[in-house]
Amino acid sequence: MKITLLTVGKTEDAYIKEGIDKFVKRLKHYTKLEITDLPELKNTKALTPEQQKTKEAELILKKLSATDHVVLLDENGLEFNSVQFADYLDKKAIGSVQSIVFVIGGPYGFDATVYERANAKLALSRMTFSHQMVRLFFVEQLYRAYSIIKGEPYHHQ
Repeated sequence: MKITLLTVGKTEDAYIKEGIDKFVKRLKHYTKLEITDLPELKNTKALTPEQQKTKEAELILKKLSATDHVVLLDENGLEFNSVQFADYLDKKAIGSVQSIVFVIGGPYGFDATVYERANAKLALSRMTFSHQMVRLFFVEQLYRAYSIIKGEPYHHQ
């Protein structure tokens, strides 16, 4: 199963980039992960939050294929512990899902058109995190999930 992390904007802080790179490198042993950064919108001060979400939605939807299983990282999504997330991924891999795309939106969330296209929503926490930190937390949890699936000692219960 191919996994894509689709994000609006680039990771800017060096320490976050280093952390992401560390887990992406580790994930190569388990799965193919592609991180796709969409360009940040220009002149956002002239846009309302709704206009910004609409423009971001256009960029997001262009990157999705009809066969992608789309999971939005959204504060109102399903909440899993790490073992449950590993089970979720394992079931998708065993099932007919060949490509799963996890999407991190912009600062105002997602436009209704993106919600309509999504197959699921996933919350990493009930707390709010910066979009930069969410990227690092997600790739770490992805690595943790695969170590759980493979029965390796990274995750402790």
